[in-house]
Amino acid sequence: MTRPSTSAPRNTYSLNGVMENRNGLLVDLAVMPADGYAERDAAVMMLDGLKSRNKRASVGADKGYDTADFVADCRRMGVTPHIAQTTASRRRSAIDRRTTRPAGYAISQRARKRIEEVWGWMKTVGGFRKTRFKGRERMELAAYLVGAAYNLVRMARLAAA
Repeated sequence: MTRPSTSAPRNTYSLNGVMENRNGLLVDLAVMPADGYAERDAAVMMLDGLKSRNKRASVGADKGYDTADFVADCRRMGVTPHIAQTTASRRRSAIDRRTTRPAGYAISQRARKRIEEVWGWMKTVGGFRKTRFKGRERMELAAYLVGAAYNLVRMARLAAA
């Protein structure tokens, strides 16, 4: 798909992540230039990298991912898209009844909100509210370090419980 080129006046990046639902641990992170398509492109890239699974997987996401292209990419990779449906009157949702009917869809919709806990921790404790790093490589390195620290703290809490 051809996309319009957008030139940002400064270096702006989008931090995207994949979280597993059972324990709330980060599985993958990606830093992409913020161009309006970065979230969906990063999600497809990260999901494609998680091909080493034995059973069919699902991905929970917010309304921003409710596009025909993203849903088709998920289905092509064998991933069930548990995406919040768009309820805007002029736009039809790409998620149909065969996806929303099973009980797993409702569970994914509740679990997908836990990624916000990760972003909140990274902003407050990890110092990512306003980063001081310039350039994608440095930003990505800092994101991996803070993401690893989050996972270590989370695993310590899980082990204690």
